[in-house]
Amino acid sequence: MWAKLNADGSAIEEIIVNKKSMVVDGITHPKDLFNIWSDEERLAIGIVPVTTSGTHLNTAFYVEADASFAIASNKKSVVRTIGVKDSDKDLSDLKTAAKEKAGRDAHDLLKGFDWLIARKVTANTTIPLDVVTYMAAIRTDHKAICDAIDGASDMNAFVALHDNGTVTKWTSDSNVAQYRRNSIA
Repeated sequence: MWAKLNADGSAIEEIIVNKKSMVVDGITHPKDLFNIWSDEERLAIGIVPVTTSGTHLNTAFYVEADASFAIASNKKSVVRTIGVKDSDKDLSDLKTAAKEKAGRDAHDLLKGFDWLIARKVTANTTIPLDVVTYMAAIRTDHKAICDAIDGASDMNAFVALHDNGTVTKWTSDSNVAQYRRNSIA
């Protein structure tokens, strides 16, 4: 990324994202000026590199302000600042979406055992105790995740649930994986 400064270097005339030919002081310069010319040659016609300061915010939780641009004190570059928070996303909407995701995750963890439930209902075949215990644990995990989401009092607490893995802590299926099927048999 480059910037074209005005004649005295006090203002940014244009931010150049894609290399292109440039007309400066009535002279058309080819787009190769970005590849072949030295920094000093570009500076002589008022074109300087843009450096980036900051890191992007996690846009799952925050609305990021538009980047800002400032000319460096030596007028040899422009600094693009990113990662400035404009606002939080709506916490209520995020909580609803997170609880819906927890519900889908729980369903996905349990659906591989539907065949055992169908067999129990239609043929009164016993469901292995390990599976019954696992299914109960997933329902407990789901409730704990939803309770933690509901308990997040502000955005920082909500983000912490994601950072510390609370919203993805599910009981392992290692004891019952052999019973899991993709569809009802």
